[in-house]
Amino acid sequence: MNQPAFSRPASTPPPPAVDYPDSDGQPVAETDFQRIPLWYANDVLARHFRNRSDVYVSANMFVYFEEGNPKAVVAPDVFVVLGAPDQRRRSYKVWEEPKGPDFVLEITSHSTRSADQGPKRRVYEALGVREYWLFDPTGDYLSPPLQGLRLSAGRYVRLPSSTSRDGSLSGRSEVLGLDLRATDGQLRLHDPATGRDLPSSEELEDRVEQEARARRAAEARVAELEARMRAEPQTPSPGPADTPDGP
Repeated sequence: MNQPAFSRPASTPPPPAVDYPDSDGQPVAETDFQRIPLWYANDVLARHFRNRSDVYVSANMFVYFEEGNPKAVVAPDVFVVLGAPDQRRRSYKVWEEPKGPDFVLEITSHSTRSADQGPKRRVYEALGVREYWLFDPTGDYLSPPLQGLRLSAGRYVRLPSSTSRDGSLSGRSEVLGLDLRATDGQLRLHDPATGRDLPSSEELEDRVEQEARARRAAEARVAELEARMRAEPQTPSPGPADTPDGP
């Protein structure tokens, strides 16, 4: 009996590769008011955690949170992940990483104020971002201009803040172990362990240059003093012939 001929099932073609862009061609920040605090925060946080190989700090990077869907993306101004390797990336794909961000900072502007307080806030809640901070350097869009939110039972609640005598507004980030301060439109990160603000790279370079100038000035004063001492005539010590006779 002839056996029925069965056609071999066609092999399933592999799914097409998904392109996850690492840039949208847009500027990092609208104006200097947004750019300066953004780069300051990224700069000082990267240096603050430089000895932690399990802490990743980045700025203005695409964070993809749904595999296969390149539209499921958000780009925090600054974010920190505690528990992810500190290595270079083109983008941050949550499903390829140990976890999502723990801390996010957004610098609010005219064009981002709605997204910062609406869609981005909901995405960060869904991703489990433990702290979400917003800073408005011009004070035009947020009141107060510095706001911290903490994730509690899947929803954000406002973190307490305080105002000092000089008008500075500050709040404590438990995730970072640092204070965030807003003073006259400037953002500063303060280390309560040392009692000092975290300096930017530019401020550190200025400090090194000032110390070098002070050292050169001190060396010049010492060299001048030694030269003057060498130039002064030396008074000879009295010899035996110059010793007055005894009684």
